[in-house]
Amino acid sequence: MKRKLWLCAGLLLFLLGCDNFYMICSLNPYYVEKNIILIPAIEGSWFAQPVKSSKDSTNSGNSGIWALADTTSTWSVKRFISKQVIKTQKGLDSTVYKPENYYIAKLKRLADSVTYEFKVVLFTVNSSSYADFIPYDKESLMKSKLASNSFFEVHTLARLRIDRNHADLSWLGADCVKEMIEKKRVRINYQWVQETGRFLLTASSHDLTGMIERYAEQPRFINWESQQARLNLTRLN
Repeated sequence: MKRKLWLCAGLLLFLLGCDNFYMICSLNPYYVEKNIILIPAIEGSWFAQPVKSSKDSTNSGNSGIWALADTTSTWSVKRFISKQVIKTQKGLDSTVYKPENYYIAKLKRLADSVTYEFKVVLFTVNSSSYADFIPYDKESLMKSKLASNSFFEVHTLARLRIDRNHADLSWLGADCVKEMIEKKRVRINYQWVQETGRFLLTASSHDLTGMIERYAEQPRFINWESQQARLNLTRLN
């Protein structure tokens, strides 16, 4: 029997950073410290391909969106282990290894083998699991096509359904959050960015967690099947 987990993933710059109109970006993490968890099932190698949104009426699905970022790629996800050199009582150097409460995801584009790295923090809200992604290798991001015109750290959010061999990710869209704000379904701090003609969430992690808690599992507010930016991951090992 397959064991299915529900996650949510926040991923920066996966669609040309905050220049895209498909993901909602936030200055602050979508999690609070007490909600952080570890899920070993997310570790391993994956092959990523775009998924058709339920709103897309074309046969090709959302290929037009994902073609901008060339997201046909392989993912390698591992728990991060920090290394620190300390002095012993005898004055000798000693290396201490410590498993941290987050993962590193390495994405390699198949077209040109360019690699991007992201820090992934998993967390739970109302018994559902989520994740927050933020760039880990800043130098490679600044040189990549994905990071053009985006030189500061932001977070995005997506829900992920995962079993042993497959995972489906659906990123929370800017249009979805914009509609909730305009219709006063959710009251949350944001800033309008005139240069890009879009808004950026500036709410605290506490308030973002509250938004997820109240709206994330209500399809009338957030329908994950109709979000425009979706990916399917197939396990390679």
